[in-house]
Amino acid sequence: MPGDEQMIKRQRVLGDFGEFALRSESLDEVLTEACRLVGEALGTQRAKILEIQEDDQSLLVRAGVGWEPGVVGKVCLPMSEHSSETYSIRERKPMIMRDIRQEMRFEIPAFMKDAGVIALANVPIFVPGRKAYGLLQVDAGEPRDFTDADTEFLRTYAVIIGPVIDRLRKIGDLRATEARFHAFVTASSDVVYRMSPDWSEMLVLKGRGFLDDTHEPSTGWLDHYIHPDDQPSVQASIAQTIRTSSMFDLEHRVRRADGSFGWTQSRAVPIRGQHGRIVEWLGAASDVTRRKIAEQTVHANEERFRSFAENSASTLWIVNTDTGRLEYLSPAFEAMWGEPREAVMADLGRWLELVHPDDREQAQQGMPRVLNSETFVNEYRIVRPTDGAVRWIHDIGFPIRNGDGRIHRAGGIAQDVTEEKQTAARLEIVIKELQHRSRNLLGIVSSVAERTLERGKPLATFGDRLQALGRSQGLLSQGGNDTVEVGALVRAELAAHVDDGSRQATISGPEVRLTARQVQNFALALHELTTNAVKYGALKDDSGHLSVTWEILRDRRKHRRLALNWVESGVTVDPSREPRRGYGTELIQEALAYALQAKVDYSLGADGVRCRIEMPIS
Repeated sequence: MPGDEQMIKRQRVLGDFGEFALRSESLDEVLTEACRLVGEALGTQRAKILEIQEDDQSLLVRAGVGWEPGVVGKVCLPMSEHSSETYSIRERKPMIMRDIRQEMRFEIPAFMKDAGVIALANVPIFVPGRKAYGLLQVDAGEPRDFTDADTEFLRTYAVIIGPVIDRLRKIGDLRATEARFHAFVTASSDVVYRMSPDWSEMLVLKGRGFLDDTHEPSTGWLDHYIHPDDQPSVQASIAQTIRTSSMFDLEHRVRRADGSFGWTQSRAVPIRGQHGRIVEWLGAASDVTRRKIAEQTVHANEERFRSFAENSASTLWIVNTDTGRLEYLSPAFEAMWGEPREAVMADLGRWLELVHPDDREQAQQGMPRVLNSETFVNEYRIVRPTDGAVRWIHDIGFPIRNGDGRIHRAGGIAQDVTEEKQTAARLEIVIKELQHRSRNLLGIVSSVAERTLERGKPLATFGDRLQALGRSQGLLSQGGNDTVEVGALVRAELAAHVDDGSRQATISGPEVRLTARQVQNFALALHELTTNAVKYGALKDDSGHLSVTWEILRDRRKHRRLALNWVESGVTVDPSREPRRGYGTELIQEALAYALQAKVDYSLGADGVRCRIEMPIS
């Protein structure tokens, strides 16, 4: 064929390919047509295009003509160093083989030998950016010398194919993106909308619940859809978004299709045109009414809880069981424990340091029980660092579960029960005291009756003594605010056992008045001394003598003190009998010292009891 005719034919091939590429948007169709046209132009009737795969390790026969059906779209060639295809791509230049039977440099794929390929020409294809796409390969069934004109034509042809492939790829990606977008819009429960660059017009692409699918631009959307109270914040957010070209993101109320208002989370992003200018805004609005109501309910509950906790005299606490850290500690903790909340919030171990050393093991038993789904009740002592006071704590802990039923927090209420503990201890003492006094009283009544009858006194005398005994018991139990005179206490206590004018008892001292708080314990001490004297000492029979005297002293600070001396004599004491330390003795020697800051000297001598009581008085 003359050169001019060949050149015209090949130019026509280039033109036909370009025209076809403009008409078609299918990459496979365009690549197949490119193979057909180049096969006709070179007279081989056989050509293929190989595409580099994503792993950059293999070539797929993407398109071709003159091949069996099992080749195109199915055969992959490894990109090995002994491959002529790989060589041409890496060297970025055409590679010609006149006769593959005489070729020793490269390995020829078996499917090509089986198809009768004898000669071939490889021309690399590059897309814009000089990135390798693959290879145009023209195959001949007989030895062939590909001329320089052939090679130049193939190179030109490959240069044209590259941009076409790039354009069709982008079209494909755009269509895939549009398909995904439409699928998202169709499947999404959100309202999808478009806004003009200045947000003056809105076009609803898809509405559900909030907005209807109008598909017509709306310029009055702000007044129509947005709650009047939220319009200023929406306008301010739009202005900020336009000024900064950033994403619009705002929660606000919007009118529903039925006219009511609900909460929405609205987000919109700018879409830029070819020159970088914003041509529209694409947005989506999610219905968050349920979440908003739930948040408002939770917030209200939290406010109620916080108000209760911060005004409660009890300490409320919450521990995160996953992290082991305190999440909440009510203000009552500081008054109860004497420690700033921040110290314990920062380190839960500080709480354990405040627990009394003897109770720490007990206090630590609670949390494992909570993790075992148990509610625990614990009592332990703490030592306040502010004043060193030991306080009793009654602590109740319980598990808190999340929506999945898993224990993720432990909550509790701690109360200071020191006063209750002290009251219980006092009540126990009072009960023991009443039991002791009852036994003593029965013994005294028996002794009074016996001595009255032995001395031949009339029954009226016994009654008088019982009345005196009652008066002493009344003074002993008095709890009013008045004061009581010491002499009255002594005489009232002895009146049931010593007759008026009897020389068996000597009672003397100045007028000294005790407060109601002092009377209770002081009268108990006199009662115990009298009881012991009636049972074992100077008042047991007529041979003994009792002297009760008192005076006012001044200590080193010139404070007034009462000094009472109880002296028994004429009593025969068995030297072999050890003095018995009963409740009454403990009351005289210890209780007065504790309750009245009294100094007590008590001894049992050869002829009776000696007791001196010194105590401060106002």
